[in-house]
Amino acid sequence: MSQIPTRQFGLLEYDPASVVEFSAGLPGFEDQTRFVLVERPAAAPILFMQSLESPDLCFLTAPLNALDPGYELAMTPEDRNRLGVAAHGEMLCLAILSAPENGLITANLLAPVVINLSTRRAVQAVRADSRYSHQQALVAFEGSCL
Repeated sequence: MSQIPTRQFGLLEYDPASVVEFSAGLPGFEDQTRFVLVERPAAAPILFMQSLESPDLCFLTAPLNALDPGYELAMTPEDRNRLGVAAHGEMLCLAILSAPENGLITANLLAPVVINLSTRRAVQAVRADSRYSHQQALVAFEGSCL
C-alpha cells in the first residue's frame, strides 16, 4: 500500500493498482494525471476523486446512472483511443459535482469522467453537443447525503 497526505482525508492509504490515469489530465487541470477514487459509505453514492499530484485537489463525483439512468454517453474517437476501449473493459462513468456553500449542488453532465476499469485509464469526455448541462441541478437522493 502507498500513502499520500491529503487535505480531505489526512494520510490516505491506497493500492497503487487502483490509480486512475488521465493521459491528458482534466480540462483546466492538465497537470493532474493520477487520481484514486475514495468511497465513504456515509456519502454514497458520492465518490471522491483525489489527486495524487496535489493533496489539496479532490473532486466530488457521482455515478451517471445514479443521477440520470437514461444518460447517453458520447465520446470522440480520440477519447475511445485514450481509454483503450478496444480492450472491452467495463466502464465507470462519473459526473463531477459542484457543491457551493450557499446554493444548489450541480452535476457536470456535459463532460463526464469515463474510466476503463480494466486498464484504469480515464478521460473527461466533453460532448460536442449541448444535450446536457455542465451545471445540472440535482434533487436529493433518497437515503443519501445529497
